[in-house]
Amino acid sequence: MTSSWANAAAADVTAGVDLHVELSGRGLRTGLMDALREAVRTGRLAPGTRLPPSRSLAVDLGIARNTVADAYAGLVAEGWLTARQGSGTHVAQRAAPQRAASQRAVGRPADGSRRGARRTPAYSLLPGAPDLASFPRAEWLKAARRALTAAPHDAFGYGDPRGRVELRTAVAAYLARARGVRATPDRVVICSGFAHGLMLMAKVLRKRRAREVAVESYGLDVHRNLLADAGLRTPALGFDGLGSRTGELGELRGAGAVLLTAAHQFPIGVALHPDRRAAAVDWARGTGGLILEDDYDGEFRYDRQSVGALQGLDPERVVYLGTASKSLAPGLRLGWMVLPRELVEEVVEAKGPVDWVSSAPDQLTLAEFVGSGAYDRHVRSMRLRYRRRRDQLVAALAERAPDVRVTGVAAGLHAVLELPAGTERSVVQAAAWQGLALHGVDSFRHPSVERDRDALVIGYGTPPDSAWAGALDALCRALP
Repeated sequence: MTSSWANAAAADVTAGVDLHVELSGRGLRTGLMDALREAVRTGRLAPGTRLPPSRSLAVDLGIARNTVADAYAGLVAEGWLTARQGSGTHVAQRAAPQRAASQRAVGRPADGSRRGARRTPAYSLLPGAPDLASFPRAEWLKAARRALTAAPHDAFGYGDPRGRVELRTAVAAYLARARGVRATPDRVVICSGFAHGLMLMAKVLRKRRAREVAVESYGLDVHRNLLADAGLRTPALGFDGLGSRTGELGELRGAGAVLLTAAHQFPIGVALHPDRRAAAVDWARGTGGLILEDDYDGEFRYDRQSVGALQGLDPERVVYLGTASKSLAPGLRLGWMVLPRELVEEVVEAKGPVDWVSSAPDQLTLAEFVGSGAYDRHVRSMRLRYRRRRDQLVAALAERAPDVRVTGVAAGLHAVLELPAGTERSVVQAAAWQGLALHGVDSFRHPSVERDRDALVIGYGTPPDSAWAGALDALCRALP
C-alpha cells in the first residue's frame, strides 16, 4: 500500500506541534537553520515558544531525524534556541531592542520624566461591568466538563442559527421563573450580547420600513449609534421621576419601536412607573410597533423583589433582550432574545444561515450551568456582595460627603450620586487626579436633550475586592 505524509509514523506525529518551515536550497541542515533563524528574528517564533521534537518535525518535513537534531544543536550553540533534558527545545529569551525616540509614549518628554504624561487610573468606578474577579471559575469548569461529556457530535458543527436548543430551553425556563417572561424555546434566539441583538432588530426594523426607534433621554451612545448606522433616527422621550414619558410615543409618527430599560433605567436608576409601562404597551398594540426591552441587570434588586419584565404584559409586542454580561462576565459573549412569534423567522434570517457568533461549547456550558442551579447560586451570592458594596457606598457618603445624595432604586451594579449644580465636570477631573476613573451623567445624555442635572454614575460592581476600599476612598476625596 502506498504510504503518505498524513499516515507516516503516525505515533510520532501526534506527539509534536505544527510548525511551518520553508527550506532553502542550500542543503537540508543549513536551509532548516536559516529558516528557523529568520522565524525567530522576525518574531514569527516568539521567545519561549516550544519547538516540535526532532522526530515529529523530521516526519513533517520528510527529512532525516538526525538532520533536524543537528540543526537544533547548531542553533542552541549560536544562542537562538535553548534545550534542556526532559523539557524540549525552546526559542531563547532575548532582550527586547530599545525603542527609538519617535516611539516613546505619547506625552512623555524626551528626558524620560513623566511631566505631561497621561495618567493611568489606579481605580475604576466605571459602570457597566461586574466584578470580574468573582467569575465562578471552578463551577464553570465543572459545568463545561459535564456539558462536553454529554454533548452530541453535531454540537461541534456550524449549528442552528437560533442557538443550541439546550441553552434556549434552559434560558426559557429560567426567565419564566425568575423574571416573569413568557418564553418557550422556539421563541428564543441566542446572540452574542445585547449589542448584537439590537443590530439584528435594527435590520428587521429597516426591512419593515421603520424610520425611527424612540430612545430614553439618558442611555448608552453606542446603542444609539448602532441604530443610526442602520439608518434609523433615534428621537428621545422626555424623562422625569417616574421614568420615560411613554405617553409621548403617540406624537412620533415614524417610530416603529421604542428602546426601554424598564426594570432599572440606565443610568438614572428609576423603575418605569406601571402607568407608563401600560402606556408603552397600549402604543405598541395600537400602532403595530415594538418595545425593545433591555433587561440588563434585572436579577439584582436589593430592597425588595425585582420588578418583573415588561415582556410579560404582551409577549407579542415586546422583544426581550438579556445577557450574561452583568450576571457572569461580558467576555462570554452570550445573550438571548425572546421574540414575538411573528418575528422569529425574520430575526433568524437577519442572523444568517448558521450560528457563527456564539461558541456551541460555551452555549452548552451555560445551559448546564443554568440547569444545575449553579447560575442561581452565583446570582444570589453576587446579589449579597453588590448589596454590601452599595450599603458601604451610602454609609461612606453619609459620613464624608453628606451633601451628596444617592438616588435611584437599590438595584443593579451602579448608583447615581446627585451633585450640587455646576460641579459635575470639576468632580470628574478631581477624581482623575485621585487616580480614579468614573463617568458623569452628562456623558449618557441624548444630544437633543438639554442638560438638567449634575451627577455621577458610580459602578460599584467593577472593582475587585482588593481595590474596592481604595476606590471608595478616592471617590470621597474627590467629592465636594
